Amino acid sequence: VQLQASGGGLVQAGGSLRLSCVASGRGFNIYAIGWFRQAPGKERQFVAAINDRGDSSLYADSAKGRFTISRNNAGNTAYLQMHSLKPEDTAVYYCAATLQGHSDYDVLYDYWGQGTQVTVSS
Repeated sequence: VQLQASGGGLVQAGGSLRLSCVASGRGFNIYAIGWFRQAPGKERQFVAAINDRGDSSLYADSAKGRFTISRNNAGNTAYLQMHSLKPEDTAVYYCAATLQGHSDYDVLYDYWGQGTQVTVSS
């Protein structure tokens, strides 16, 4: 499966963005999808993940209550809706796919999108 992330941009603190992850190839609905982010000079960090059916999700503590992960299997797309953005959310956001169930462990993800930049100004 190939993944393409989009929807990033520049937003003021307190604003919202919705990231999309479009999959091409077969079998999107058998993969769990995760969102990760990496800020300059920092390690990649888990943000959220959703299982293949879309009925179970995980969130990093930093994302709970502000971000929502969802997916539309018919449209081969996963989303990350982000509200109440903070400057510390600034990073490149990546979507990734795994057959091993939704997880916060990045090494379990076999397929990665190219990333989309999110910049939150104070």
